[in-house]
Amino acid sequence: MKRISIDMDGVIANVYSQFAKMYAAETGKVKTAAEITGIPEGVAFKHVLQYVNSPGFFRHAPLMEDCQGAVRKLNDHYKIFIVSAAMEFPDSLMEKQSWLNEHFPFISWQQMVFCGSKEIIKADIMIDDHFKNLNFFDGETILFTQPHNKLADAGIHKRVNNWKEIEQMLLP
Repeated sequence: MKRISIDMDGVIANVYSQFAKMYAAETGKVKTAAEITGIPEGVAFKHVLQYVNSPGFFRHAPLMEDCQGAVRKLNDHYKIFIVSAAMEFPDSLMEKQSWLNEHFPFISWQQMVFCGSKEIIKADIMIDDHFKNLNFFDGETILFTQPHNKLADAGIHKRVNNWKEIEQMLLP
């Protein structure tokens, strides 16, 4: 059975909505999509490190549209692993596990991988929104579009804009 590594933040967890919400609460201003397109998260949202280190940031992130149903279907056809470079934000570990348990109860603890570098991940397919993870992966790579990568050339990676496109690409 083929294995798929699915990133958490920006792929199944909508961290951009968290960034926008916290930025608006902090400044009273709302950033438009045009203002953040093509800009790294840390530049688009000056205090992004403060945001991600805030209690509840990861625990209360909304789901990406259509991801629950798509991941459930993929889980019937592939060996799915939810992979997060969570060691970058060690305080996020419990929040991320609780979030996954709530929103993806069909994903067992053995399918949750919290690591430092994703260079150690061995699977057949990786779905991620960051080139830094995809560029070192040996299998098939799928770039999930987010504002920070929207203007970049996907290069050797297949680009998808949503979970419906992933379903069409990977399900029979």
